Amino acid sequence: MSEKKMRDPSLLDALIPVLSLVVLLYLSVKLYGDGSSSGSNQIALILSGCIALVVGIKNGANWKEVEKAIAMGIANTFGAILILMAVGMLIGAWILAGTVPAMIYYGLQILNPTIFYFTACVLCAITAISIGSSWTVAATVGISLIGIAAGLGLSAEITAGAIISGAYFGDKMSPLSDTTNLAPAVAGTDLFTHIRHMTWTTFPSIGIALVLYLILGFTSDLESNVVDIDGQLALIESNFTIGLYLLLPMVAVLAMAVKKMPAFPSMVVGTLVGVVFAVIFQQDVILKFVDADGSNNALAILDGVWRSLFSGFAANTGDSTMDELLTGGGMASMLNTIWLVMCALTFGAIMEKLGLLKRLVIGLIEMAHSTGSLIFVTALTCIGINVLAADQYIAVVLPGRMYRLEFKRRGLAAKNLSRALEDTGTVTSVLVPWNTCGAYFSGTLNIATLAYLPYCFFNLISPVISVLYGMYNIKIAPIDPAEVLAE
Repeated sequence: MSEKKMRDPSLLDALIPVLSLVVLLYLSVKLYGDGSSSGSNQIALILSGCIALVVGIKNGANWKEVEKAIAMGIANTFGAILILMAVGMLIGAWILAGTVPAMIYYGLQILNPTIFYFTACVLCAITAISIGSSWTVAATVGISLIGIAAGLGLSAEITAGAIISGAYFGDKMSPLSDTTNLAPAVAGTDLFTHIRHMTWTTFPSIGIALVLYLILGFTSDLESNVVDIDGQLALIESNFTIGLYLLLPMVAVLAMAVKKMPAFPSMVVGTLVGVVFAVIFQQDVILKFVDADGSNNALAILDGVWRSLFSGFAANTGDSTMDELLTGGGMASMLNTIWLVMCALTFGAIMEKLGLLKRLVIGLIEMAHSTGSLIFVTALTCIGINVLAADQYIAVVLPGRMYRLEFKRRGLAAKNLSRALEDTGTVTSVLVPWNTCGAYFSGTLNIATLAYLPYCFFNLISPVISVLYGMYNIKIAPIDPAEVLAE
Protein backbone atom coordinates (compact mmCIF):
# COMPACT_ATOMS: atom_id res chain seq x y z
CA MET A 1 0.00 0.00 0.00
CA SER A 2 1.49 3.36 -1.04
CA GLU A 3 2.28 5.96 1.61
CA LYS A 4 -0.11 8.89 1.78
CA LYS A 5 1.40 12.02 0.22
CA MET A 6 1.57 15.08 2.44
CA ARG A 7 -0.38 18.10 1.19
CA ASP A 8 1.48 21.34 0.57
CA PRO A 9 0.95 23.75 3.48
CA SER A 10 -0.96 26.99 3.05
CA LEU A 11 0.43 30.37 4.07
CA LEU A 12 -1.83 30.27 7.13
CA ASP A 13 -0.41 26.85 8.03
CA ALA A 14 3.10 28.33 7.94
CA LEU A 15 2.16 31.42 9.94
CA ILE A 16 0.41 29.63 12.81
CA PRO A 17 3.55 28.14 14.48
CA VAL A 18 5.57 31.30 13.75
CA LEU A 19 3.01 33.55 15.42
CA SER A 20 2.75 31.07 18.29
CA LEU A 21 6.51 31.26 18.78
CA VAL A 22 6.50 35.07 18.72
CA VAL A 23 3.75 35.23 21.36
CA LEU A 24 5.36 32.60 23.60
CA LEU A 25 8.81 34.18 23.40
CA TYR A 26 7.33 37.60 24.19
CA LEU A 27 5.63 36.16 27.27
CA SER A 28 8.85 34.34 28.23
CA VAL A 29 10.93 37.52 28.14
CA LYS A 30 8.18 39.54 29.88
CA LEU A 31 7.97 37.03 32.73
CA TYR A 32 11.62 36.08 33.15
CA GLY A 33 13.69 38.84 31.50
CA ASP A 34 17.36 37.93 31.00
CA GLY A 35 16.67 34.56 32.66
CA SER A 36 14.33 33.52 29.85
CA SER A 37 17.08 31.49 28.19
CA SER A 38 17.38 29.32 31.31
CA GLY A 39 14.31 27.27 30.51
CA SER A 40 11.29 29.32 29.48
CA ASN A 41 12.54 29.99 25.92
CA GLN A 42 13.18 26.27 25.54
CA ILE A 43 9.56 25.53 26.47
CA ALA A 44 8.35 28.17 23.98
CA LEU A 45 10.37 26.54 21.19
CA ILE A 46 9.19 23.01 21.97
CA LEU A 47 5.53 24.05 22.28
CA SER A 48 5.73 25.94 18.98
CA GLY A 49 7.30 22.86 17.41
CA CYS A 50 4.36 20.79 18.67
CA ILE A 51 1.95 23.29 17.12
CA ALA A 52 3.83 23.02 13.82
CA LEU A 53 3.63 19.24 14.11
CA VAL A 54 -0.16 19.39 14.56
CA VAL A 55 -0.38 21.50 11.40
CA GLY A 56 1.79 18.94 9.60
CA ILE A 57 -0.30 15.97 10.75
CA LYS A 58 -3.38 17.78 9.47
CA ASN A 59 -1.66 17.90 6.07
CA GLY A 60 -0.75 14.20 6.18
CA ALA A 61 2.76 14.32 7.70
CA ASN A 62 4.39 11.13 8.98
CA TRP A 63 5.76 11.38 12.53
CA LYS A 64 8.60 8.94 11.85
CA GLU A 65 9.85 11.11 8.98
CA VAL A 66 9.62 14.24 11.12
CA GLU A 67 11.48 12.47 13.94
CA LYS A 68 14.27 11.54 11.51
CA ALA A 69 14.48 15.18 10.37
CA ILE A 70 14.79 16.35 14.00
CA ALA A 71 17.56 13.82 14.67
CA MET A 72 19.35 14.88 11.48
CA GLY A 73 19.04 18.57 12.36
CA ILE A 74 20.62 18.02 15.77
CA ALA A 75 23.23 15.64 14.32
CA ASN A 76 24.31 18.27 11.78
CA THR A 77 25.17 20.69 14.57
CA PHE A 78 26.62 18.16 16.99
CA GLY A 79 30.07 19.55 16.17
CA ALA A 80 28.94 22.91 17.55
CA ILE A 81 27.67 21.20 20.72
CA LEU A 82 31.04 19.51 21.21
CA ILE A 83 32.77 22.88 20.77
CA LEU A 84 30.50 24.44 23.39
CA MET A 85 31.45 21.76 25.92
CA ALA A 86 35.14 22.09 25.04
CA VAL A 87 35.02 25.89 25.47
CA GLY A 88 33.50 25.43 28.94
CA MET A 89 36.43 23.19 29.92
CA LEU A 90 38.94 25.54 28.30
CA ILE A 91 37.75 28.60 30.25
CA GLY A 92 37.87 26.73 33.56
CA ALA A 93 41.35 25.38 32.83
CA TRP A 94 42.68 28.74 31.65
CA ILE A 95 41.50 30.58 34.74
CA LEU A 96 43.06 27.90 36.96
CA ALA A 97 46.29 27.99 34.95
CA GLY A 98 46.60 31.75 35.32
CA THR A 99 46.21 32.32 31.57
CA VAL A 100 43.06 34.44 31.90
CA PRO A 101 44.40 36.34 34.94
CA ALA A 102 47.64 37.01 33.00
CA MET A 103 45.71 38.32 29.97
CA ILE A 104 43.77 40.64 32.26
CA TYR A 105 46.92 41.65 34.14
CA TYR A 106 48.81 42.74 31.02
CA GLY A 107 45.73 44.14 29.30
CA LEU A 108 45.04 46.48 32.23
CA GLN A 109 48.49 47.98 31.75
CA ILE A 110 48.42 48.29 27.97
CA LEU A 111 44.89 49.24 26.88
CA ASN A 112 43.66 52.84 27.08
CA PRO A 113 40.13 53.03 28.56
CA THR A 114 39.10 55.88 26.23
CA ILE A 115 39.73 53.89 23.04
CA PHE A 116 39.21 50.46 24.58
CA TYR A 117 36.02 49.57 22.65
CA PHE A 118 37.58 50.69 19.37
CA THR A 119 40.76 48.72 20.09
CA ALA A 120 38.81 45.60 21.11
CA CYS A 121 36.89 45.66 17.82
CA VAL A 122 40.04 46.11 15.71
CA LEU A 123 41.96 43.44 17.62
CA CYS A 124 39.16 40.89 17.15
CA ALA A 125 38.80 41.80 13.47
CA ILE A 126 42.49 41.23 12.76
CA THR A 127 42.49 37.94 14.66
CA ALA A 128 39.35 36.68 12.88
CA ILE A 129 40.73 37.55 9.43
CA SER A 130 43.87 35.61 10.31
CA ILE A 131 42.14 32.45 11.53
CA GLY A 132 38.70 32.62 9.86
CA SER A 133 36.72 31.79 12.99
CA SER A 134 34.63 34.20 15.06
CA TRP A 135 33.99 31.42 17.60
CA THR A 136 37.70 30.92 18.31
CA VAL A 137 38.15 34.68 18.67
CA ALA A 138 35.44 34.76 21.35
CA ALA A 139 36.95 31.84 23.27
CA THR A 140 40.46 33.33 23.31
CA VAL A 141 40.81 37.08 22.78
CA GLY A 142 37.17 37.70 23.68
CA ILE A 143 37.17 36.31 27.21
CA SER A 144 40.34 38.24 28.05
CA LEU A 145 38.85 41.52 26.75
CA ILE A 146 35.73 41.01 28.88
CA GLY A 147 37.98 40.59 31.91
CA ILE A 148 40.06 43.65 31.05
CA ALA A 149 36.90 45.74 30.61
CA ALA A 150 35.74 44.76 34.09
CA GLY A 151 39.16 45.63 35.48
CA LEU A 152 38.99 49.07 33.84
CA GLY A 153 35.45 49.69 35.06
CA LEU A 154 34.04 49.64 31.50
CA SER A 155 30.79 48.18 30.20
CA ALA A 156 30.90 44.42 29.63
CA GLU A 157 27.91 44.68 27.29
CA ILE A 158 29.55 47.27 25.02
CA THR A 159 32.77 45.28 25.11
CA ALA A 160 30.91 42.15 24.02
CA GLY A 161 29.34 44.12 21.17
CA ALA A 162 32.77 45.34 20.05
CA ILE A 163 34.21 41.81 20.24
CA ILE A 164 31.35 40.40 18.18
CA SER A 165 31.46 43.22 15.62
CA GLY A 166 35.18 42.76 15.04
CA ALA A 167 34.98 38.97 15.05
CA TYR A 168 32.16 38.88 12.48
CA PHE A 169 33.81 41.45 10.23
CA GLY A 170 37.02 39.41 10.21
CA ASP A 171 35.11 36.15 9.76
CA LYS A 172 33.22 37.55 6.74
CA MET A 173 36.35 38.87 5.03
CA SER A 174 38.54 35.82 5.66
CA PRO A 175 38.91 33.22 2.88
CA LEU A 176 39.45 30.69 5.70
CA SER A 177 35.91 31.12 7.06
CA ASP A 178 33.33 28.38 6.50
CA THR A 179 30.40 30.75 5.89
CA THR A 180 32.52 32.88 3.54
CA ASN A 181 33.09 29.75 1.47
CA LEU A 182 29.52 28.49 1.86
CA ALA A 183 27.69 31.62 0.62
CA PRO A 184 29.30 31.80 -2.85
CA ALA A 185 28.99 28.03 -3.23
CA VAL A 186 25.20 28.03 -2.79
CA ALA A 187 24.74 31.28 -4.75
CA GLY A 188 26.82 30.12 -7.73
CA THR A 189 29.90 32.36 -7.71
CA ASP A 190 33.54 31.97 -6.64
CA LEU A 191 35.13 32.79 -3.31
CA PHE A 192 37.28 35.80 -4.19
CA THR A 193 34.62 37.41 -6.39
CA HIS A 194 32.33 37.11 -3.38
CA ILE A 195 34.86 38.67 -0.97
CA ARG A 196 35.62 41.56 -3.34
CA HIS A 197 31.91 42.29 -3.79
CA MET A 198 31.36 42.20 0.00
CA THR A 199 33.88 44.99 0.56
CA TRP A 200 31.35 47.53 -0.78
CA THR A 201 28.94 46.85 2.09
CA THR A 202 31.23 45.41 4.76
CA PHE A 203 33.82 48.19 5.00
CA PRO A 204 31.25 51.01 5.35
CA SER A 205 29.51 48.94 8.04
CA ILE A 206 32.65 48.36 10.10
CA GLY A 207 33.75 51.96 9.53
CA ILE A 208 30.52 53.29 11.04
CA ALA A 209 30.78 50.77 13.88
CA LEU A 210 34.32 51.86 14.74
CA VAL A 211 33.29 55.53 14.80
CA LEU A 212 30.45 54.65 17.19
CA TYR A 213 32.85 52.75 19.48
CA LEU A 214 35.16 55.78 19.52
CA ILE A 215 32.25 58.05 20.39
CA LEU A 216 31.18 55.72 23.21
CA GLY A 217 34.74 55.66 24.53
CA PHE A 218 35.21 59.42 24.46
CA THR A 219 31.76 60.20 25.89
CA SER A 220 31.75 57.59 28.67
CA ASP A 221 31.92 59.03 32.16
CA LEU A 222 35.17 57.32 33.06
CA GLU A 223 35.69 59.45 36.18
CA SER A 224 32.59 57.95 37.81
CA ASN A 225 33.98 54.47 37.18
CA VAL A 226 37.49 55.07 38.46
CA VAL A 227 39.14 51.76 39.26
CA ASP A 228 42.26 51.29 41.35
CA ILE A 229 44.26 49.57 38.60
CA ASP A 230 47.36 49.25 40.79
CA GLY A 231 45.20 47.58 43.42
CA GLN A 232 43.71 45.22 40.83
CA LEU A 233 47.17 44.29 39.56
CA ALA A 234 48.42 43.67 43.11
CA LEU A 235 45.37 41.52 43.83
CA ILE A 236 45.98 39.36 40.77
CA GLU A 237 49.69 39.01 41.65
CA SER A 238 48.86 37.99 45.22
CA ASN A 239 46.51 35.23 44.08
CA PHE A 240 48.22 33.86 40.94
CA THR A 241 51.73 33.36 39.65
CA ILE A 242 51.91 35.78 36.71
CA GLY A 243 54.23 35.70 33.70
CA LEU A 244 54.11 36.15 29.93
CA TYR A 245 54.68 32.40 29.50
CA LEU A 246 51.14 31.86 30.81
CA LEU A 247 49.83 33.22 27.50
CA LEU A 248 51.22 30.19 25.66
CA PRO A 249 47.97 28.15 25.89
CA MET A 250 46.18 30.93 23.99
CA VAL A 251 49.02 31.16 21.46
CA ALA A 252 48.76 27.38 20.95
CA VAL A 253 45.02 27.56 20.18
CA LEU A 254 45.44 30.50 17.77
CA ALA A 255 48.31 28.71 16.02
CA MET A 256 46.14 25.60 15.53
CA ALA A 257 43.34 27.80 14.17
CA VAL A 258 45.74 29.37 11.65
CA LYS A 259 46.75 25.86 10.59
CA LYS A 260 43.01 25.13 10.08
CA MET A 261 42.89 22.36 12.66
CA PRO A 262 39.28 21.50 13.59
CA ALA A 263 37.88 23.61 16.43
CA PHE A 264 37.00 20.82 18.87
CA PRO A 265 40.43 19.14 19.03
CA SER A 266 42.06 22.59 19.09
CA MET A 267 40.01 23.55 22.14
CA VAL A 268 40.75 20.22 23.84
CA VAL A 269 44.49 20.62 23.22
CA GLY A 270 44.29 24.20 24.56
CA THR A 271 42.52 22.85 27.65
CA LEU A 272 45.15 20.17 28.23
CA VAL A 273 47.97 22.70 27.85
CA GLY A 274 46.14 24.85 30.40
CA VAL A 275 45.89 21.88 32.77
CA VAL A 276 49.63 21.24 32.52
CA PHE A 277 50.38 24.92 33.18
CA ALA A 278 48.04 24.90 36.19
CA VAL A 279 49.77 21.85 37.72
CA ILE A 280 53.26 23.33 37.13
CA PHE A 281 52.71 27.01 37.97
CA GLN A 282 49.56 27.33 40.11
CA GLN A 283 49.67 24.54 42.71
CA ASP A 284 48.90 26.95 45.56
CA VAL A 285 45.89 28.25 43.64
CA ILE A 286 44.59 24.70 43.12
CA LEU A 287 45.03 23.75 46.79
CA LYS A 288 43.23 26.91 47.90
CA PHE A 289 40.45 26.25 45.38
CA VAL A 290 39.70 22.79 46.84
CA ASP A 291 40.44 23.90 50.42
CA ALA A 292 43.04 21.14 50.80
CA ASP A 293 44.36 20.34 54.26
CA GLY A 294 47.79 19.31 52.97
CA SER A 295 47.46 15.60 53.76
CA ASN A 296 47.46 14.48 50.12
CA ASN A 297 48.46 17.28 47.77
CA ALA A 298 48.60 15.08 44.67
CA LEU A 299 45.00 13.97 45.07
CA ALA A 300 43.93 17.53 45.92
CA ILE A 301 45.57 18.85 42.74
CA LEU A 302 43.78 16.21 40.68
CA ASP A 303 40.52 17.19 42.39
CA GLY A 304 41.06 20.89 41.63
CA VAL A 305 41.91 20.35 37.97
CA TRP A 306 39.05 17.93 37.44
CA ARG A 307 36.58 20.24 39.19
CA SER A 308 37.62 23.23 37.08
CA LEU A 309 36.87 21.21 33.92
CA PHE A 310 33.39 20.04 34.84
CA SER A 311 32.03 22.79 37.11
CA GLY A 312 34.44 25.68 36.55
CA PHE A 313 36.80 27.67 38.74
CA ALA A 314 35.56 29.72 41.72
CA ALA A 315 37.89 32.52 42.83
CA ASN A 316 38.26 33.54 46.47
CA THR A 317 40.50 36.61 46.44
CA GLY A 318 38.66 38.57 49.14
CA ASP A 319 37.49 41.13 46.55
CA SER A 320 33.94 40.54 45.24
CA THR A 321 34.59 42.24 41.88
CA MET A 322 37.71 40.20 41.23
CA ASP A 323 35.99 37.02 42.41
CA GLU A 324 33.17 37.57 39.91
CA LEU A 325 35.70 38.31 37.19
CA LEU A 326 37.73 35.14 37.77
CA THR A 327 34.87 32.72 38.43
CA GLY A 328 33.46 30.68 35.57
CA GLY A 329 33.99 28.00 32.98
CA GLY A 330 33.43 24.29 33.27
CA MET A 331 31.49 22.01 30.97
CA ALA A 332 28.41 22.35 33.20
CA SER A 333 28.26 26.10 32.44
CA MET A 334 27.43 25.26 28.80
CA LEU A 335 24.66 22.71 29.47
CA ASN A 336 21.90 25.33 29.53
CA THR A 337 23.17 26.71 26.23
CA ILE A 338 23.19 23.23 24.70
CA TRP A 339 19.63 22.68 25.97
CA LEU A 340 18.53 25.90 24.27
CA VAL A 341 20.25 24.98 20.99
CA MET A 342 18.69 21.51 20.87
CA CYS A 343 15.17 22.87 21.47
CA ALA A 344 15.67 25.53 18.79
CA LEU A 345 16.99 22.99 16.30
CA THR A 346 14.00 20.74 17.00
CA PHE A 347 11.61 23.56 16.11
CA GLY A 348 13.63 24.50 13.01
CA ALA A 349 13.82 20.91 11.77
CA ILE A 350 10.04 20.45 12.11
CA MET A 351 9.38 23.69 10.23
CA GLU A 352 11.73 22.74 7.40
CA LYS A 353 10.60 19.12 7.07
CA LEU A 354 6.92 20.07 6.91
CA GLY A 355 7.60 22.63 4.18
CA LEU A 356 6.49 25.52 6.38
CA LEU A 357 9.74 27.49 5.96
CA LYS A 358 9.61 27.04 2.19
CA ARG A 359 5.99 28.24 2.11
CA LEU A 360 6.93 31.41 3.95
CA VAL A 361 9.76 32.07 1.47
CA ILE A 362 7.47 31.56 -1.53
CA GLY A 363 5.06 34.07 -0.04
CA LEU A 364 7.88 36.59 0.29
CA ILE A 365 9.07 36.10 -3.32
CA GLU A 366 5.58 36.95 -4.55
CA MET A 367 5.91 40.36 -2.88
CA ALA A 368 9.32 41.20 -4.46
CA HIS A 369 8.72 43.25 -7.61
CA SER A 370 12.03 45.16 -7.88
CA THR A 371 15.73 44.56 -7.27
CA GLY A 372 15.54 46.46 -4.00
CA SER A 373 12.53 44.51 -2.77
CA LEU A 374 14.15 41.20 -3.80
CA ILE A 375 17.24 41.96 -1.72
CA PHE A 376 15.00 43.17 1.11
CA VAL A 377 13.04 39.90 0.95
CA THR A 378 16.31 37.93 0.91
CA ALA A 379 17.39 39.81 4.05
CA LEU A 380 14.06 39.13 5.77
CA THR A 381 14.32 35.45 4.86
CA CYS A 382 17.85 35.10 6.22
CA ILE A 383 16.99 36.89 9.46
CA GLY A 384 13.72 34.98 9.79
CA ILE A 385 15.42 31.62 9.32
CA ASN A 386 18.04 32.57 11.92
CA VAL A 387 15.12 33.11 14.30
CA LEU A 388 13.04 30.10 13.26
CA ALA A 389 15.64 27.47 12.35
CA ALA A 390 18.23 28.71 14.89
CA ASP A 391 21.21 27.94 12.67
CA GLN A 392 23.26 30.33 10.52
CA TYR A 393 24.14 27.63 8.01
CA ILE A 394 20.46 27.00 7.24
CA ALA A 395 20.00 30.80 7.06
CA VAL A 396 22.65 30.90 4.32
CA VAL A 397 21.92 27.65 2.44
CA LEU A 398 18.11 27.70 2.29
CA PRO A 399 17.69 31.28 0.95
CA GLY A 400 20.64 30.66 -1.37
CA ARG A 401 18.86 27.68 -2.89
CA MET A 402 15.49 29.41 -2.95
CA TYR A 403 16.56 32.71 -4.53
CA ARG A 404 19.38 31.62 -6.84
CA LEU A 405 17.11 31.12 -9.88
CA GLU A 406 15.11 34.26 -9.08
CA PHE A 407 18.27 36.43 -9.09
CA LYS A 408 19.31 34.85 -12.39
CA ARG A 409 15.84 35.32 -13.90
CA ARG A 410 16.04 39.03 -13.09
CA GLY A 411 19.49 39.38 -14.68
CA LEU A 412 21.36 39.86 -11.38
CA ALA A 413 24.85 38.42 -10.85
CA ALA A 414 25.15 35.60 -8.33
CA LYS A 415 27.61 37.67 -6.28
CA ASN A 416 24.73 39.99 -5.32
CA LEU A 417 22.95 37.04 -3.73
CA SER A 418 26.07 35.68 -1.98
CA ARG A 419 26.76 39.14 -0.54
CA ALA A 420 23.18 39.50 0.70
CA LEU A 421 23.38 36.06 2.34
CA GLU A 422 26.45 37.08 4.34
CA ASP A 423 25.31 40.65 5.06
CA THR A 424 22.08 39.39 6.61
CA GLY A 425 22.27 35.65 7.30
CA THR A 426 25.76 35.29 8.75
CA VAL A 427 25.93 38.46 10.85
CA THR A 428 22.47 38.34 12.46
CA SER A 429 22.78 34.78 13.77
CA VAL A 430 24.61 36.02 16.87
CA LEU A 431 21.75 38.40 17.72
CA VAL A 432 19.21 35.60 18.31
CA PRO A 433 19.42 34.16 21.87
CA TRP A 434 18.44 30.60 20.85
CA ASN A 435 20.44 30.50 17.62
CA THR A 436 23.58 28.35 17.87
CA CYS A 437 25.74 31.47 17.44
CA GLY A 438 23.80 33.66 19.87
CA ALA A 439 23.82 30.90 22.48
CA TYR A 440 27.54 30.26 21.97
CA PHE A 441 28.64 33.89 22.31
CA SER A 442 26.36 34.47 25.28
CA GLY A 443 27.70 31.37 27.02
CA THR A 444 31.34 32.08 26.18
CA LEU A 445 31.36 35.79 27.05
CA ASN A 446 28.88 35.31 29.93
CA ILE A 447 26.74 38.21 28.68
CA ALA A 448 23.05 37.79 27.81
CA THR A 449 22.37 38.04 24.07
CA LEU A 450 19.76 40.78 24.46
CA ALA A 451 22.18 42.72 26.68
CA TYR A 452 24.98 42.87 24.08
CA LEU A 453 22.68 43.11 21.03
CA PRO A 454 22.31 46.96 21.00
CA TYR A 455 26.10 47.33 20.85
CA CYS A 456 26.80 44.88 18.00
CA PHE A 457 26.95 47.85 15.65
CA PHE A 458 28.53 46.02 12.71
CA ASN A 459 25.96 43.21 12.87
CA LEU A 460 23.08 45.69 13.05
CA ILE A 461 24.36 48.07 10.36
CA SER A 462 25.43 45.46 7.80
CA PRO A 463 21.89 44.28 6.86
CA VAL A 464 20.71 47.91 6.61
CA ILE A 465 23.57 48.85 4.27
CA SER A 466 22.88 45.76 2.14
CA VAL A 467 19.19 46.61 1.74
CA LEU A 468 19.92 50.30 1.03
CA TYR A 469 22.36 49.31 -1.73
CA GLY A 470 19.60 47.22 -3.27
CA MET A 471 16.96 49.95 -3.00
CA TYR A 472 19.19 52.60 -4.59
CA ASN A 473 20.92 50.23 -7.02
CA ILE A 474 24.37 50.87 -5.56
CA LYS A 475 27.01 48.33 -6.60
CA ILE A 476 24.36 45.88 -7.83
CA ALA A 477 26.08 43.92 -10.59
CA PRO A 478 24.20 42.66 -13.67
CA ILE A 479 24.65 39.06 -14.64
CA ASP A 480 27.84 38.21 -16.50
CA PRO A 481 27.21 36.39 -19.81
CA ALA A 482 29.99 33.98 -18.82
CA GLU A 483 27.96 33.13 -15.71
CA VAL A 484 25.05 32.04 -17.91
CA LEU A 485 27.28 29.94 -20.15
CA ALA A 486 28.79 28.22 -17.13
CA GLU A 487 25.39 26.93 -16.01
